[in-house]
Parts: sequence; structure tokens; C-alpha cells
Amino acid sequence: MSKFIRECIAEFKKVTWPSRETVVSASKVMLLSTFVFVLFFFGVDNLIRTLLLLLLGA
Repeated sequence: MSKFIRECIAEFKKVTWPSRETVVSASKVMLLSTFVFVLFFFGVDNLIRTLLLLLLGA
């Protein structure tokens, strides 16, 4: 088990970690993209609901 842990630590030392600025920037892009998709699907869902209500006469 200790060999496994030593090998894991050795592999983690080889990783190039992103800077804080990169992580913050990527997080902002992800949150903005998620918000845009939520708005888009909310609009499409309401449009489909309205069309179905008109078609079915409910």
C-alpha cells in the first residue's frame, strides 16, 4: 500500500496545475454558459408548452 501512495505522490508532482486566474476564468465561462443554456431551454420549453396548449385547445 505504501508503494501505491509513493507512486501517486510521484505522479501528482508531474502534473502541471492551472493558475488561480485560469481556474477563475474557466469557472466564469462555465457559469455564464450554464446560465445561457438555462435561459434558452426555459424559453424553448415555454414555447412548446404554449404551442401545445393552443393545439389542444386547453
